[in-house]
Amino acid sequence: MLVWFLPLFLLFLCIGLPVFFGLVAAPGLLLWANGQEKDITLLYRNVYNGMDSFPLMAIPFFMLAGEMMNRGGITMRLVEFSQACVGHLKGGLAQVNILSSMLFAGLSGSAVADTSALGSMLIPAMEKEGYTRRFAAAITAASSVIGPIIPPSGIMIIYAYVMGESVAALFLAGIVPGVLVGAGLMAMTSYMANSADFPKSRERATWSEKGQASIKAFFPLLTPVIILGGILGGVFTPTEAAAVAVFYAFIISIFVLKEMSLKDLPDVLIKAALTSSVVLLLVGAAMAFKTVVSLSHAPETLAAYILSLSSNPLILLFLINLLLFIVGMFLDAGPAIIILGPILAPIFTSLGVDPVHFAIIMSVNLTVGLATPPMGLVLFVASSVSGERVEAIAKAILPFLAVEIAVIFLITYVPAISLFVPGLFGFL
Repeated sequence: MLVWFLPLFLLFLCIGLPVFFGLVAAPGLLLWANGQEKDITLLYRNVYNGMDSFPLMAIPFFMLAGEMMNRGGITMRLVEFSQACVGHLKGGLAQVNILSSMLFAGLSGSAVADTSALGSMLIPAMEKEGYTRRFAAAITAASSVIGPIIPPSGIMIIYAYVMGESVAALFLAGIVPGVLVGAGLMAMTSYMANSADFPKSRERATWSEKGQASIKAFFPLLTPVIILGGILGGVFTPTEAAAVAVFYAFIISIFVLKEMSLKDLPDVLIKAALTSSVVLLLVGAAMAFKTVVSLSHAPETLAAYILSLSSNPLILLFLINLLLFIVGMFLDAGPAIIILGPILAPIFTSLGVDPVHFAIIMSVNLTVGLATPPMGLVLFVASSVSGERVEAIAKAILPFLAVEIAVIFLITYVPAISLFVPGLFGFL
């Protein structure tokens, strides 16, 4: 009977039950119906145990750092720096949107924070310059998925926690794929700009203007250097690095840029706490959900079924990408990783796929799912910020999703894209 936990969970999602309640209600009902009341206690105890983890403390710290930087005027400086670099190109503001997302990814590690922070600033500006609102919202949503790929990354911290991988290795492995996604989106924007006659954002910046923009963006851009440098140098753990990022954001926002005051702190802390609580509740529920997954022996059954389809790892990787893409349409990346990671990763590592490589395949695929209709979270955030209907944004985002899917398959079949940088630092 327990094998029905996933269909029941999907049924709860379809009738509008929040993901957290679906994750705990579906297995709980099945355990009760199966006469396993003792396991129900274990299930709900694991909701707390799933959150009670030192590595997971990095997530609220990184979210707080991102919120401080956004309130401290750092987002504006990144946009100004991006305008100085690519604003003169055809479709300049669209290119600025993508480059800003790549830079912002090194600060927050959250697609939702990216969409909210940059969207509220750039969508009105793009509309004012002649872009349609749906296109502006679509490019914002599409580029925001770079946030959890380029380090620091919340979902990679979750994956490392669940699968026992090195956070530093996953952070390093995400750099080149994240840049590839950004470069692909910029190439597609350039093609669309030439065919649809998009406007330029501004004339080419002078060297003086580029220098001023670089100086303004220097301290924000130093954040990922401090985080990664400290982790790789053995100065601090990823969780400690997140706390250092908060302290650095606090100093920069209040004492250097002086865009934020101490009066703003309560609001910043409340927003970060609310966002973090949602993520950690989902992680806790997903870890409890994982308990029933193991009790049902679904991993063994699914592994046997997958291996019966083909013995060719290349074909199986293609099929698993399709599965992850479909899952990403309906389920947030964090819970999907916790539920599917322990099932799928052992299958592919036994076939010779490097664990870090598979982690990136899974993380990037599920991250792209955040911008995929019908239930992509950043689509709803972009809709809220822009006032445009989700259906209209979903239609406009399709060319950008095609680029991101192409990058996923490139990452899948060219392992060096993910493994080159971790290999340089001796993490393989």
